[in-house]
Amino acid sequence: MATQEKQKIVSENKSKVLIGAFILLSFVMGWVWGHQDAQMSKIGSTPDAIERNLQNKNADFSIFWRAWDLLVEKFDGEVDYQAMIYGAIKGMSEALGDPYTSFLTPDEAKELENDLSGVIYGIGAEIGLKSDQITVIAPIAGGPAERAGIQKGDVIITINDEPTAEMDLNVAISKIRGDEGTKVKLQVLRGGESKDFEIIRERIEVESVKGEIKEGNIGYVQISRFDDNTTELLRTQLDKFLASNIKKVVLDLRGNPGGYLDESITVTSEFIEDGVVVTEKKDINGGSDRYDYKATGNGKMTGDDIKMIVLIDEGSASAAEIVAGALQDHNRATLVGATTFGKGSVQEIENLSGGAQMRITIAHWYTPDGKNIGKEGVVPDIEVKMTEEDYLADKDPQLDKALELLR
Repeated sequence: MATQEKQKIVSENKSKVLIGAFILLSFVMGWVWGHQDAQMSKIGSTPDAIERNLQNKNADFSIFWRAWDLLVEKFDGEVDYQAMIYGAIKGMSEALGDPYTSFLTPDEAKELENDLSGVIYGIGAEIGLKSDQITVIAPIAGGPAERAGIQKGDVIITINDEPTAEMDLNVAISKIRGDEGTKVKLQVLRGGESKDFEIIRERIEVESVKGEIKEGNIGYVQISRFDDNTTELLRTQLDKFLASNIKKVVLDLRGNPGGYLDESITVTSEFIEDGVVVTEKKDINGGSDRYDYKATGNGKMTGDDIKMIVLIDEGSASAAEIVAGALQDHNRATLVGATTFGKGSVQEIENLSGGAQMRITIAHWYTPDGKNIGKEGVVPDIEVKMTEEDYLADKDPQLDKALELLR
């Protein structure tokens, strides 16, 4: 399949393909759902699973229906069949051991949809997993979490006094979110010290692209996430830079948790004329496959006369890492800051009955030079630390370094 053809498919289905720091076994789900009514009306009968050839996959599916029967027959209380199905699917997805493969209930799926539309009700912070710990990837600038003092890298150890050690990421996110005006208590671990916060939830509206012209006629553009209109917003900002004859640009990807795959491809394409942006590698049922996603070739700032610095940090994840890694490997930009989060996988979203969804890790990503994003992250060309003292004093040595290199 030609590059343009595959990119067209990705673009048309972008609501289903995610590569976020946010943030699931569909063949089983279809069978369970199809037999739900029959099973509820015939308690005690275990359906024959041989038709799905599950025995050939070393799986005895009859044990599932036997357990279902026992719960329905013997449980002392009201049985919520739908909750049991949701719980079973959640358990299947968690058993795969991938924190980004998960089942979303209709409510959780709606929350994800709101996220990607730029509307959030909560504390204004991107949450992900780092070393199996629920971690703040980055607080949203100006949001309630940032105002309360939450910082990127904070490990959330309790939510409303409930420990998070064994908590699923999606569950943690749902507990942090809530109605506007309500409060949530967080205890975080920072530098070996625990800190307590009480934060009032708000409606958070996020515009993914912001830009300005810095002193010395340097264009500064910040991409906070890769939503469905990020490239469009970026192109508008780049037009303003071109109208001002700007030849030096800072692209700030710090604290960017990711988003849509096709947006990372088209954003990168604004700065490189051709070549591979990212390589997809997948290993499914014992076989392997790879595909190179290439630049679209219609970018606004691809010329060698435009000098670029890209800012990255520990909160730069997924789609942000694809962009940074591609620009680095193509020698298109100098990377300044800290090594990125290291989230190099893509999730595909499949819609299920009733508004539920499965989010399934379908591939992993490598930079054009073959670096494994998930294992290595993206390492800056020039490392510049941002200390807690800098943060509290509203200093930005990373941006200062970028501007220094361009002047």
